Amino acid sequence: MKTNQPQPNLMAALHHDPDACLLVDAKGQVLAHNPAAAPDITLPVNHGALVQAALSQQRTVTDVEARDGDLIRLWSYQPVAGAEQVLARGRDATHSQQTLHEAVQANRLYRLITENTTDLISRHAPDSTFIYASPASFRLLGYWPEELRGKRLADLVNPADLSHLMGPVREKLRDEGYATMTLHLRHKDGRDIPFETASRAIRETYTGAIIEVVSVSRDMTERELREQERQRHQEEMAHTARLATLGELASGIAHEMNQPLATIVNYASASLRYLNQANTQPESLAKVADGLERITRHANHAAEVIRRLRAFLRKGQKRMTRVPLNEVVRESLRLCQWEARKHEVMLTDRLDEPSPDVWVDPILLGQVMINLLRNGIEANRDTHPGQESELRVQTGTDHQGQPYVSVEDQGPGLDAEARDHLFTPFYTRKADGLGLGLSMSKSIIEGFGASLEALDADCGGLRMTCTFPAERNERTPSHDGH
Repeated sequence: MKTNQPQPNLMAALHHDPDACLLVDAKGQVLAHNPAAAPDITLPVNHGALVQAALSQQRTVTDVEARDGDLIRLWSYQPVAGAEQVLARGRDATHSQQTLHEAVQANRLYRLITENTTDLISRHAPDSTFIYASPASFRLLGYWPEELRGKRLADLVNPADLSHLMGPVREKLRDEGYATMTLHLRHKDGRDIPFETASRAIRETYTGAIIEVVSVSRDMTERELREQERQRHQEEMAHTARLATLGELASGIAHEMNQPLATIVNYASASLRYLNQANTQPESLAKVADGLERITRHANHAAEVIRRLRAFLRKGQKRMTRVPLNEVVRESLRLCQWEARKHEVMLTDRLDEPSPDVWVDPILLGQVMINLLRNGIEANRDTHPGQESELRVQTGTDHQGQPYVSVEDQGPGLDAEARDHLFTPFYTRKADGLGLGLSMSKSIIEGFGASLEALDADCGGLRMTCTFPAERNERTPSHDGH
């Protein structure tokens, strides 16, 4: 027979229970409670309905949330056998509920980021098979995420990149756990798209084995276009600077051209006279042959000057090739020789033989050399007006096997301010200077993977040194001419 009297044995058993326990009747009125349950404890808002459900269905209703300030309890309603009573028990679930809430929020945030980011976020098995791809895969590669699952990343990589990238990247992930690479992935329509991909290895806790790789890939098409545009502007500026340099060297070039042309005229006139005497003086024909030989030699010299000038004025993409460093230096010295003599500057060269080879665009390197030589000539001219001075040019290989060329003047050297701003664009102390020569020269040299630095010379002037990477003989130009 069911009773509404409290069950003293039941409550005694729950006296030391850390959870709040209440014994309630069919109407939800509290008949008894243990010390953990205060009389004003907060119950679920549908407390009465929960009591009725437990009694009518004779089952325990579980995990009903009730909040009391920051405290969260999960209540269960268990019918008491043989009585119209229900044991309500409230378990403190604040920490677990907060953890669950944070996990739900984190999951929502993760989904928000991965589903809306413009970069491709992907997860891969150790063999590069796609486990997951974010929705950006369709916009970037034309594949829906479901199409990529099970497909190997290597199947999308351009074969040229695959041969030299994937191996080193796997080694870096294995050794360091993180790797970045720039590669071309094939779009579903067959196009190759440049991506910059950053990958991190996820390891098994105990063995350290890689069980997954997470990657973020960014489309670099726009950046490549901007880089090409920047390169085009730089080439235009370099070409303009060569035109300006040629104008400033015009007197020296005119002298170098005038000399062989005047000689050609003289030998031509003499040969013509000897030829007119051939009927009466047959031995004159030998002198005509000698004159023609000399005319040919000087004409070739004039043609060589013109060839060098045309090459110097060449406009177009950077053309990297392996060249003897001394060859570029000698051509630059020839172009600056007249200007040096005009200012009583003696050009002294100490060129290492055999010449070290460098991987450069010879025209751009020649532009840098002429700029350094002319800067040195001007420094000597301003420091030693009307007096003889020396500008030393040296090539060689340093102790690390790196080829170098240095230009050392006898000018005033550098003060602290000039040293800090030497390669800054538009910084100059010349009254008619633009301040672009050295900044452009540094940019060109660094484009070769080399370095340009300024040091104090032993004579008190300035030594400008270009140092080139060693062992680059096997390199070949890339598809863009770089």
